[in-house]
Amino acid sequence: MKVPAEVEYAAEFRYRSPLVDKNTLVIAISQSGETADTLGAIQEARSRGAKVISICNVIDSSIARDSDSTLYTVAGPEIGVASTKAFTTQIAVLYLLSLFLGKKRGKINKTKFARRLNALFEIPGKIEQMLCAGKEIEKIAGKYCASRNALYLGRGEGFPVALEGALKLKEISYIHAEGYPAAEMKHGPIALIDENMPVVVLALSGRRYEKIAGNIEEVKARGGKVIALATEGDKTLKNVDDIIYIPKTSESLSAMVAVVPLQLFAYYLAVK
Repeated sequence: MKVPAEVEYAAEFRYRSPLVDKNTLVIAISQSGETADTLGAIQEARSRGAKVISICNVIDSSIARDSDSTLYTVAGPEIGVASTKAFTTQIAVLYLLSLFLGKKRGKINKTKFARRLNALFEIPGKIEQMLCAGKEIEKIAGKYCASRNALYLGRGEGFPVALEGALKLKEISYIHAEGYPAAEMKHGPIALIDENMPVVVLALSGRRYEKIAGNIEEVKARGGKVIALATEGDKTLKNVDDIIYIPKTSESLSAMVAVVPLQLFAYYLAVK
């Protein structure tokens, strides 16, 4: 849409004199709709004249009532701390909101709108494909169940997926894990890499592919074990210990598919 956008931690938002006014749209994201910090951030934004759209799962929650409009994820009751379906549905709603606003602003024509919408409709089938790869992922998890630390690396759209993968490993298996931008690997994490630390690398095909391949070589040069997430059909990725193939997906939707094997990896590793 070519609209400047910033991501804020709700807990910090109201303490830093945010630059928002009546021309600012604030999008608040909460699974429960009751997160105190997010609720406080909404109130701060509205006091400065901003419009607020909330994205949450629980109908008629506090955040929904305090927002100008609400988009519900309809993910069903949350029965576990790991909040996996909330993550996926929030991305879907944000993607749909972006498409809608892009079309309204004339930035996306009807053809592109339909193509991008159809790409979203294909995601459930691709997620199902990843779920069917559970046995393969379980086998990989078995190789690393004695690890006490793990590093997740990603570039571009892969970085937030790396963060989510590391978060799930911590939440579910109680193993220390860190998500890191691959371009910054040399600034700290590289010093900790050895044969005892698995490194999960988001190596999906795209404009940053060559750089991420370079990161893999740096990890291997220090004896690290590499678990790569690669695009289905990619035969060029070398020098990795394990590969999980992801169905080919547009970059803007790749997180919805790529995060599933990382969630399964955390689950199976915790079980083992």
